[in-house]
Amino acid sequence: MAILDRLTARIHPALALRRAVQLSGSGKPEEAFVLMAIAARGGIVEAQYQVGRCYLEGVGVPPSHSEGARWLRRAADRGSPDAQALLAALCVAGLAPRETEDGSEGLFERNASGEPDFAAALDLARKAAEAGSATGQALLGYILSKGPKVMRDLDAAHGWYEKSAAAGCPEGCLGLALSLTRLRQPEQRTRIATELRRAADAGLPTAIYLLAVLTEHGMGVAVDLDAAQRLYRDAAETGLASAQFRLGLALIEGNLVDLDPVAGEAWMRRSALAGNVEAAYRLGELYASRPQRDLAEAATWYRRAADGGHQPALRALASLYLSGNGVAQDVEEGTRLLRSAAASGDRDSQVDLANLVLEGAGESDDAVSVAGWFGATASSGDLVAAFNLGLCFAEGVGVGKDQERAARWMGRAAEGVAEAQYMYARMLQEGRGVAADQRQARVWFERAAKAGLVDAQVALAEMLYNGRGGERSVVAAAHLFKQAAAAGHAGAMFAIGALYETGQGLSINPKAAQEWFAAAAERGHGHAQLMLGRYLSRGIAGDHDSAAARIWFERAAAHGVQEASDEPAET
Repeated sequence: MAILDRLTARIHPALALRRAVQLSGSGKPEEAFVLMAIAARGGIVEAQYQVGRCYLEGVGVPPSHSEGARWLRRAADRGSPDAQALLAALCVAGLAPRETEDGSEGLFERNASGEPDFAAALDLARKAAEAGSATGQALLGYILSKGPKVMRDLDAAHGWYEKSAAAGCPEGCLGLALSLTRLRQPEQRTRIATELRRAADAGLPTAIYLLAVLTEHGMGVAVDLDAAQRLYRDAAETGLASAQFRLGLALIEGNLVDLDPVAGEAWMRRSALAGNVEAAYRLGELYASRPQRDLAEAATWYRRAADGGHQPALRALASLYLSGNGVAQDVEEGTRLLRSAAASGDRDSQVDLANLVLEGAGESDDAVSVAGWFGATASSGDLVAAFNLGLCFAEGVGVGKDQERAARWMGRAAEGVAEAQYMYARMLQEGRGVAADQRQARVWFERAAKAGLVDAQVALAEMLYNGRGGERSVVAAAHLFKQAAAAGHAGAMFAIGALYETGQGLSINPKAAQEWFAAAAERGHGHAQLMLGRYLSRGIAGDHDSAAARIWFERAAAHGVQEASDEPAET
């Protein structure tokens, strides 16, 4: 140290502080720290605060969290608003030492739990705020708005944010903007944008991101997609995961200015690796939906999102385990994941788990849970839940089998759920849980058929063909059978073949009949296999092939069609 510095330190701590400030401004942090420490030990509060910061930031001295906290505490106890505000921030972040029962601070060790100490933070922030610290005011506003519920006072928080923002504190501007959004007053949008811009100009990543959102959607500012994309990029480059996700999504979908899927995926990946579970889920969806699917890679990202509690990701990963796509098939793990998503309230997962239970998978408790979920939501008027509860009563899943209650819930759900309309029509048709009523069954089949339910189209076509529940109309039946056949329904294909064979509703056409029988036979329809065998063995449509006929007869017999067993002897 220079002779002047040693003499300064011996004369008075205040002179040591002054010289330390000069050295720090000259880019000599190590020399500055030595003098700053002398001033701090001499009792100068500002020096104690600065020494605490030096230790925390590793400026001029090796970083030491414990020493930094010790000096900040000295300064805070002697009334330094800056030290109080910084120590409060450490408490909120779970980085400040906690006092032990004897009042000591556990040798100033870092808070091992990493949990925020809001009680200590509130006391320190309030002292700093009342002493006029703009940073302390912003921090107090944060604690009063985002801290534990017992501490929250949104109106008081708003007032402290106002004071902090008025003093030009960027964090206060950001807090005020967020507090104004809580009021949901459209006339405040311009002010919200103004406060966000002040915070963004100071470099706060969250403010830059939120300003980008406003600029994209024209809230409080004019719509400017080019500016919005620049702001998203600025925030993303600071490492803000939410901005990286939004920028990545925009580049992949091209809904701002540029379309660049490769760069978009890179930003999405950075966001996911930074902990954004939605980004991880979207990456999984991206790999799962590409023409050249990579389900193993999709599973990796789904798992990352699922570990963060993302419900759709849990369901997607469960589907991969249940099917063995991208991962080794593991029904137990797939069911466990579905159970977790369902227990978190994901409706699709609850339905999927219910289907597994109906198929005999899952555990005994799952059935009870399934019935409980659907019962609670069905009672509040949810029609999908009413449908699923009806299935539970029909199959005895988690509740005693009760066809009357099944029909009652299915009837409620039929007001808006196509599958329920079909099931309720079946109940009315068969007199299961409700008095048989063919006319009403036909009405409900028709509603479900109009909603595009293929099984309902076939069931209605059969009623129209046979004249049950109303007038007979073979032409209308043929039309419905063709609709269902186009959707791949094997029974409908067989029916069309039969209509072409008999000339009911359609002109007699053996060749067309054989083609439809063949289409249904290839989909495993036993009676279609029998008919195709007969057509080939007898050359009804002009094609005679005894060898192929025998194969189709054998397949039909394997499906339990008794007539097929005697057919080969006749060829």
